Amino acid sequence: MNIIVATYGTEGDARPLAALCRALMDAGHQARLLADGATLGTARVLGVPATALAGDIKGVLQPQLAISGVVARNRRFTSTASALARIANANAEAWLREIVAAGEGCDAIIVSGLAAFVGLSAAEHLGVKAIGTGLIPITPTADFASPFLPLARTPGWLNRASHHFVNGMLWRAFRKQTNAARAAVCGLPPRRQLWTRHPMLYGVSPSLLPRPADWPGNARVCGQWIVPSTDWSAPRPLADFLAAGEPPMYFGFGSMAGFDRAKLLAAVITACAGRRALFYPGWSGVGTAGLPANIHVVGDTPHDWLFPRTSLVVHHGGSGTAHSAARAGVPSVVVPFAGDQFFWADRLRLAGVAAGAVNAKQLQASAFERAIAFARSAEARSRARELGARMAGEDGLADAVSAIEAMLLDEGAMETMPA
Repeated sequence: MNIIVATYGTEGDARPLAALCRALMDAGHQARLLADGATLGTARVLGVPATALAGDIKGVLQPQLAISGVVARNRRFTSTASALARIANANAEAWLREIVAAGEGCDAIIVSGLAAFVGLSAAEHLGVKAIGTGLIPITPTADFASPFLPLARTPGWLNRASHHFVNGMLWRAFRKQTNAARAAVCGLPPRRQLWTRHPMLYGVSPSLLPRPADWPGNARVCGQWIVPSTDWSAPRPLADFLAAGEPPMYFGFGSMAGFDRAKLLAAVITACAGRRALFYPGWSGVGTAGLPANIHVVGDTPHDWLFPRTSLVVHHGGSGTAHSAARAGVPSVVVPFAGDQFFWADRLRLAGVAAGAVNAKQLQASAFERAIAFARSAEARSRARELGARMAGEDGLADAVSAIEAMLLDEGAMETMPA
């Protein structure tokens, strides 16, 4: 089978789908990943054919334009949706052209992230199966509120309605430009309603997010989609630092930008209190000159290699990092900035492997210190080891590949009930 995978977002969005493409290829299928050019590094390492979609996500996430900055000032969902919509709407027509061109002769298009609506339109135009994927649960359920809404502000009886509300808001934010692209590229009529009948595969762990009993048959929790281990060797300075003492703490905030960088660095230094730590600047633009000797700066490092060698992981709460820390069997300290990061911070809290989220708008050293003290406790470490052992028994990629093969070989294998 020939499968096109289209997404748009940060490295955390593209990396799991590169792993899924590699798993499909290893199962004997053809796969190609379409994503932002700055996020295709993992695909290249894995030997996955890739095409860069128009746009510059890294540029958009620079401090003056950062989504995280928008949300830090105002966490209302409408602010987040507007920031995301600007990226997708500016590129909708280009993305649809690129996906349609890549999809000629394919058997299915797997869609995710900001490219989902144009990807679904491409599948409609080409007459092939559309399969949705995600690292964030968007299928309506009464079990929990939409991950894009503030947890404390949504009463439980509104959980299911909150998903419909958020999904509807997203569709309204993207609808005009999606329909314009449909007409310009494919000659398709305008779409009035949100897609709900396509299958949804979630690359998340059932140990962190058990599948809700009220989900329809078209939604499946597969397990984390992990990049296969490669022959990666640590740079000599990192290897020497790790060998020089007890496992260090890890501080890293991935693709987040737009926060008070000097304040963050000062809080990290104070919270370390002289203890050994690793610091990953990511896309933040944080200057690291003058850091004390107990803090070692690292570049891109495979989480599955590094996190088991740490004592705890301080991170932004992105789905991929949250899963990787949990799978490594170490506690977390979560500093969420935007969107679903607050949701994953709460899932880790419910699992007993993290304290309450640290407020990213204040970034006070005292808050870091309290959360670190919880993560260093014997109880948190024990629960983290137990959670990691459960997740180690999951094979999310194999589950996803089996589901995709079943869907394409047998249309009835995964019913497409409205979500």
